Amino acid sequence: MAKSLIEALPRIASEGRKEAQQILERLSNGTQIGLQTNELVLPSKDTSGLFRGSSPQIPNAFNQALHGEGWMNRLIYGDNLLTMQALLAGDPATGLPSMRGKVDLIYIDPPFDSKADYRTKITLPGADIQQKPTVIEQFAYADTWEEGTVSYLRMMYPRLVLMRELLSDRGSIYVHIDWHVGHYVKILMDEIFGKDNFKNEIIWAYSRWANVSSAFQRMHDNIFYYGRSSNSIFHEQRIKLSESRKRNLVQMIDGIKVSMRDENGNVVYRQQEDKPVSDFWDDTDCWDDLYQVGKTGHERIGYATQKPEALLERIIKASSNEGDLVCDFFGGSGTTAAVAERLGRRWIIGDIGKPASLVMRKRFIDQEVNPFLYQSIGDYQKEAFRNNKRYQRVGDLSQVVLGLYGALPFAPEQCNDRNFGYVKGTRTLVMVDSPNRLTTAATIKRAVEAKASLLGGGWDKVVVLGWNFAFDISQAIQQYQNANVVVLVIPPDLLDKLSKKGYKKLIDDRSVRFSSLQYLSAALVNVYRQGDQDELDIALKDYVLLSPDNIPLDDKDKEKLCEVMEEDPLSLIEYWSIDPDYDGVTFRSTWQDYRENTDNDDDPLHCIYSTRLRVPHKEQRTVCVKAVDVFGFESQVVLNATTR
Repeated sequence: MAKSLIEALPRIASEGRKEAQQILERLSNGTQIGLQTNELVLPSKDTSGLFRGSSPQIPNAFNQALHGEGWMNRLIYGDNLLTMQALLAGDPATGLPSMRGKVDLIYIDPPFDSKADYRTKITLPGADIQQKPTVIEQFAYADTWEEGTVSYLRMMYPRLVLMRELLSDRGSIYVHIDWHVGHYVKILMDEIFGKDNFKNEIIWAYSRWANVSSAFQRMHDNIFYYGRSSNSIFHEQRIKLSESRKRNLVQMIDGIKVSMRDENGNVVYRQQEDKPVSDFWDDTDCWDDLYQVGKTGHERIGYATQKPEALLERIIKASSNEGDLVCDFFGGSGTTAAVAERLGRRWIIGDIGKPASLVMRKRFIDQEVNPFLYQSIGDYQKEAFRNNKRYQRVGDLSQVVLGLYGALPFAPEQCNDRNFGYVKGTRTLVMVDSPNRLTTAATIKRAVEAKASLLGGGWDKVVVLGWNFAFDISQAIQQYQNANVVVLVIPPDLLDKLSKKGYKKLIDDRSVRFSSLQYLSAALVNVYRQGDQDELDIALKDYVLLSPDNIPLDDKDKEKLCEVMEEDPLSLIEYWSIDPDYDGVTFRSTWQDYRENTDNDDDPLHCIYSTRLRVPHKEQRTVCVKAVDVFGFESQVVLNATTR
């Protein structure tokens, strides 16, 4: 008989405490999780005019931030357990000191519905399709709900511990949850943050379209508010009354509250225009003046779980000061950072979802926030799954992928790395990357080194099979193009196919296809010198997504995608940006356009495909163009320009 949740809680706490302690010990011993800077974003969206490049002072501000001489906000894509480890360790490469004890406010809105559909709706010209979660997301969601609420609480415990480590002595945390797991989460928080540091259970009541129900309509969420200590920041928040009220003033006399009177003995009154945000029922706060974001509201940016800015504004104003650091590790649509920016706070926000990261980056550019870094976890697997039961499963999965590709594994005495195999009768080496990590330039380097050394070397070529790819993977492939390396994509729905059909069936029907990566074509159409400035005409030429099998879609949606790929391939570009002075290391995004940017045209389903930039004159310059498609795949093109 399965244990009840109450019986499971001690073990959840014990295991979570142990996992968190191991993480903190590794960090104290110098182990670091790297943050890879994908983009240094200076929000400057296209408005269909001659774009005047940033002034010389802006790149200097970027460089100051990179070298630790100034603060830069961060949007981080990746598992928040790894993100928080990176923040605790610090990131010397981008001037980020350890954030231990430096965060003043954390708000999180973690997913709390095990039956939720995590698909993302994508509207293309003439077609609506539903994208399934990426492989990294699939692993995360599967682990979160493998054993229902028990798995969810196991996921939350070490993350809450790391959040406590990040909070300053005056810091606070707000955890937004609902009835599915709410009060079990509170038990964990009582242990981690201390029952004495519990401030409020806030009830956010809202109105929505009622459903037929056999119980009272569920019209509220819970927000658990804890301080890091008894000294946490709090500013009383007040709301205006619908109409002013006449209230008598009172004073304490001999411990008794009595009405104040004037010199004539008359009771003194005042007009009350507002009141504190306070308890509504018993010991709970009812915030029923904040409404959900309507489907057509001006705030709506197309994200299912988007929260209203007014809700975050109240929290941020109550528990932080201007200049304080605010974090959200389940970033979603980016409301926390958007409001923090508007209120003069610094921010770090992250999410494991590629769609969420795309939504947030566009939202921040649209808001014209201060320059920010868009980063990801450099080595996705590093330390994340060490001593984890899943690691063995990943080894088994590599063997399966080798077989489906048509390769054989090495015998243990030949090679103890189960990610390597070979194609029988050839001198082709095959390497399978883990689904829990990004395939990066370092991965390709490792494959090239194995080609030269494994079993004495002498391999003609090496094939790298990957699930998830770093933003600059195309540059890495170009770097090693003379080393006879082939990089192919493992179908993202392979795990689903294995569970439905089984390995033998997939081998027999040969339905698993490994496809090449997507690529972008762009050109410097014209380069003009205008005195001490250059005008650059830059255009996107083509975008090739070599196979819809790269995308986690149903068969019907794959057919729709094929039609769009054939008729209008550039419509797959969700976002593109330009660095007119690329240094080969850090992509500085100084111009952007994206779908839904209707300030430059009235077409929300297409980007513009050409632009003219005016930048300070250089005789030789390297221009880098980056594009992100609607599925989150990133491509870069490097162009060289000469002006006289």
